[in-house]
Amino acid sequence: MKKKASAEYRAPLFDRIFPPKTITLPNGHTVQQPRSRQPLIWICVVAAVWASVLLTGFDISILIKRGHQFTVILEQLFQPDWSFMPKVISPLFDTIKMSILGSVLGATLALPFAVVSSTNVNRSGVTVALCRFLLNLVRTLPTLVIAKFAALIFGLGTFAGTMAITVFTFGVVAKMLYEAIETIDMGAFEAMESAGGSKFQSFWSACMPQILPTYLSYCLYSLEMNIRAAAILGYVGAGGLGIIINERVGWRDYHGLGTLLLTLFIVVLVIENTSEYLRKKLS
Repeated sequence: MKKKASAEYRAPLFDRIFPPKTITLPNGHTVQQPRSRQPLIWICVVAAVWASVLLTGFDISILIKRGHQFTVILEQLFQPDWSFMPKVISPLFDTIKMSILGSVLGATLALPFAVVSSTNVNRSGVTVALCRFLLNLVRTLPTLVIAKFAALIFGLGTFAGTMAITVFTFGVVAKMLYEAIETIDMGAFEAMESAGGSKFQSFWSACMPQILPTYLSYCLYSLEMNIRAAAILGYVGAGGLGIIINERVGWRDYHGLGTLLLTLFIVVLVIENTSEYLRKKLS
């Protein structure tokens, strides 16, 4: 005796609350036209915005009254004080050095960790779970928090900033890289293992050529992010431009701040264009 295979159809909740309209065609047949969900979506969006306004205490009148101050500050920023430039050079180089060294150290440490976190290379579920838990923990911490802890442990200065950038780069590159490793063709890797090669030899010969362009692209992308991040680490005593930025803002010296930001913008622009060119060559 055969059992009935078809299950009873249940309409979506929206269609049960707002039943479709029945339309009679000229030939006498009827069709069901579903109700538009657009009004409900707009109601939800308006309600969410209104609740956000109430919870955050947003006051449009303050924005109208004080908004002109933004243009006053911008006007001073766009009139940089070039006599302040000699004081920018040394912290700027500190920021660049922190970014490069932290990116290299973090990306180097991320490579073996990403390999161990890949399920198609490492068959141990416990090890993979522990590695991924550590990566999630590292990526949860903001760079400024890491820099603050590093400054308390290692003292104020660029060493703390370098450690913070290293940890940040490690978490980002390892996460993206192990996801890339899990998408590669493992046929050559399995063949080399079957022929007696060790896991390291098999991965280095069969998998590394496949992931190397992606890995280098992730490293360059991290360097771009770290240049910006390193510029504000000085707020927590980790060296670089952040100390001067905090100082100029505190003294309301927006002309000197404009010189600093313009210099930083040029450096970031050069590094981003160079990185983009190199990443296009790798792809």
